[in-house]
Amino acid sequence: MASRTPRLLLTTLGNRAAGLLALLATTLLSGCSSVFFFPDKVTYITPDRLNLDYEDVYLDTADGETLHGWWLPAQHPDGKARGTVYFLHGNAQNISSHILNVAWLPAEGYNVFTLDYRGYGKSTGAPDIEGALHDAEIGLRWLSEHPQVRDDRVFILGQSLGGALGIPLASEWVKRSEEPQLAGVVVDGTFTGFRGIAREKLGSVWLTWLLQAPLSWTITDEYEAIDRIDTISPVPVMVIHSVRDGIIPFHHGKDLYAAAEEPKEFLQTDTPHASTFVIPAYKKSFLEFLAKSKN
Repeated sequence: MASRTPRLLLTTLGNRAAGLLALLATTLLSGCSSVFFFPDKVTYITPDRLNLDYEDVYLDTADGETLHGWWLPAQHPDGKARGTVYFLHGNAQNISSHILNVAWLPAEGYNVFTLDYRGYGKSTGAPDIEGALHDAEIGLRWLSEHPQVRDDRVFILGQSLGGALGIPLASEWVKRSEEPQLAGVVVDGTFTGFRGIAREKLGSVWLTWLLQAPLSWTITDEYEAIDRIDTISPVPVMVIHSVRDGIIPFHHGKDLYAAAEEPKEFLQTDTPHASTFVIPAYKKSFLEFLAKSKN
């Protein structure tokens, strides 16, 4: 999770500190979960620039928003997909800046579907926690009705914020025995919960240290990943986290893994935040997890 604040056009350190504190307190005390979301509307790259076939997908939400996503069909030589990966991206920019994390999967025989939460990219609206969770579910429901997916093995891959959305989504999907049944859930560089990471980040800054408890309580704890990950079982879970993650500390991955029930795997990596798949060995471990996880 990135941390950004508007530039404060004040002349003294004391005024800047006071202004920052006022901004932070106003935002959090209003219960505004938008502190987790940093979308933009820039198109950084499209799949065709990566020699990928793709389809633009537009989905309507019950509350009047329109979500945009990309469907990337598998390009395996035998013509049959090995499965489908539903990719939930991190909190900054949009799908066009995150697509390289999964652009390699069609050549490995996997369909990929990814969408922008409300307020990101070509999706309308403004992001918040419950809205993003709703959007993630809409994407999975679209996949469940896709003719190439109905009898397929479906995996959720969530990076950073995407993992924090993917865990409660998977928990509810498994609990309701929705079809298609999930074949596996992978979270990469994910924090243990919205309230938990808010408190941790507030506690790491001297200016807000004393306010970490009251301010973090304005963030909902209804969807904390640490409280939901155990209910995904018997669906296999893989937790990926880097010892060099400078955004989400390593202990978050270890704590999520400890809270998960079997079957589960932990992949310790050594890359910057959300950079796992630049390393071939980590790609291989991920593919091995997909290959052995079955509906």
